[in-house]
Amino acid sequence: MNPNLKFDFIVNKENNTVNIEREFAANLELVWEAWTNPEILDLWWAPKPYKTRTKSMDFREGGLWLYEMFNAESKNPQECHWCKNDYIKIAHQKMFSGLDAFCDEYGVINQAMPRTQWTNEFNENGEKTLVTITAKYESLSDLEKIIQMGFKEGFTMAMENLDQYIEAQFKLRKQNKSNNMARVSTYVNFQGNTEEAFNFYKSVFKTDFINGIKRFDEVPADSNQPPMAESVKKMVLHVELPIVGGHILMGTDAPKEMGFTLTKGNNMHINLEPDSREEAKRLFDALSEGGQIEMPIEDTFWGAYYGSFTDKFGINWMINYQNKE
Repeated sequence: MNPNLKFDFIVNKENNTVNIEREFAANLELVWEAWTNPEILDLWWAPKPYKTRTKSMDFREGGLWLYEMFNAESKNPQECHWCKNDYIKIAHQKMFSGLDAFCDEYGVINQAMPRTQWTNEFNENGEKTLVTITAKYESLSDLEKIIQMGFKEGFTMAMENLDQYIEAQFKLRKQNKSNNMARVSTYVNFQGNTEEAFNFYKSVFKTDFINGIKRFDEVPADSNQPPMAESVKKMVLHVELPIVGGHILMGTDAPKEMGFTLTKGNNMHINLEPDSREEAKRLFDALSEGGQIEMPIEDTFWGAYYGSFTDKFGINWMINYQNKE
């Protein structure tokens, strides 16, 4: 964990609660999305070597999230645990609460296990977001049982997974644009064979890469994060190739080792880079109308005014306005 990010974990046996304050290096929009979108939750919620797989999620008051946590390195069915969270109260981008329980794959509660009533509050502070968490139990014995099961250790690992997800999102989306001239590019993702694909495109279009190939091992090491897998280090972080008519093809690997899952059809975006912030906002609002917003347009850590969405016809778009540094 980054030591500059707040993490307080306090067990209060008088109130049968665990009180946590955890800070993340991201804006409120991204952190809220990470806690409420099942596709993102599946990437980080479980401590390694466990992974989360959502069966169903209805994020609304009275709705529920049914999911399994399984050991990705084992075929032992005993290392698979089903859980469900019944949502009680939701205030968009402010807080949500729910009652969590161990259960079976159909949502039938295991009465022998403690239940956790979660209350999660979200507060943005500049470029960071603080999540204040209260986990309450019916009795002291339930609280002590959860602690003995390794709640603190597992929760800490899950939070570090979310740190890695946030960092990867910004690293993978960062563009190497050197000026403010408007341009259009296409951004494609691959599951580990970006270099092979771009060498093929390079031979076809007879052009050369802009600024070479940037690789994951060029990302500065962080002693507070788990080491990067060897299989990932030489993968492509970012590459740009001119093709025809001034069009730029950009690409990156989205390795499964970092929790990314690609399917044909969701691995390509049209990337618009307008010459002003106002035009970026106009394009975002007009093109996303009636579609599904992936990330609202907003200022980001890499200095861009950025947003992404799928339009009402199913086409993926990125809008990226960035000042020249």
